[in-house]
Amino acid sequence: MTRNHNPLSSRNGFTLLEILVALAILATAVTIMFQLFSASLRNIAVSEDVVAASLKAEAKMREVLSKEELVVDSWEEQTDDGYRFVVNITDTLQQKTDSLPMQLLQVDVAITWTKNSKERSLRLKTYKTVHRQA
Repeated sequence: MTRNHNPLSSRNGFTLLEILVALAILATAVTIMFQLFSASLRNIAVSEDVVAASLKAEAKMREVLSKEELVVDSWEEQTDDGYRFVVNITDTLQQKTDSLPMQLLQVDVAITWTKNSKERSLRLKTYKTVHRQA
């Protein structure tokens, strides 16, 4: 007598061990995805702070450069929203420009702020020529 092997009546399936391994792999993948997602959210928050600070620093730089008489000077300012500016205007390349009617000034604007107990800073620097003061 020959037995017919019917694949539909076969009781082959996944074992409990195979299911546990598949669940462990799935749990690991989901955990990694959540960690990547939260790291991305932290990076977005940091970049938003840097963009806001750079806009404030650029505005301060434009304010300084728009002054009628720009002279060598240095000062600090604190804003109500927690940003601190340090502005330095220095005479640069003095030896090379002594014989010229123009003076080359270096303008530095540094901004610092604290976010999540970490102090962050950004610095902008530019040059401007002005008429030499008599």
